[in-house]
Amino acid sequence: MPDEPKGGPRGKSGGVRKQPRKVSPRYLENASLHYLKRYSATVGQLKRVLLRKVENSLRFHGGDRAEALGWVDALVEKLIRNGLVNDQAYAETKAHALRASGRSARAIAQKLRMKGVAEDVVADKLAQATAEVSEESAARIWARKKRLGPFRRDPLSRKTHRERDLAALARAGFSFSTAKKIIDGAPE
Repeated sequence: MPDEPKGGPRGKSGGVRKQPRKVSPRYLENASLHYLKRYSATVGQLKRVLLRKVENSLRFHGGDRAEALGWVDALVEKLIRNGLVNDQAYAETKAHALRASGRSARAIAQKLRMKGVAEDVVADKLAQATAEVSEESAARIWARKKRLGPFRRDPLSRKTHRERDLAALARAGFSFSTAKKIIDGAPE
């Protein structure tokens, strides 16, 4: 083709676009192991990554979509059996880490749902994390990190920024009563 640039088709950034590999059970397994080495993932996340690889390959090379989806399902089941993908462990680790960093129960639940964790697992792991760090303690941690309310550098500006600080805690997912208690309270 005279219009096609030297080196193949161009991508959005202007660079030469790399053609996707043709999917096979072996390729999908290698790709999933490589992904799991780098990232902790849920079943839903891993499936999304593998399905994106399958779709790109089918678009470029063609092939039987049903067969490729069967490979993905079989591989995910194998990884679950071998303990390489475990939504329970992922949710527990993520919920505890997010809670310790001052995230609200709403924010943690939303993050876990977005990662594809089942609703009952989310509720269970969130309850465990909340037993260790209460909602009020998490709000205090968040306010300290963001220098809100009693944690402002300039105590004189505390009153002028009260509404803004309440809104910041509300956006972080904390209830109004919890936010009010933290913003109007002492730094401890």
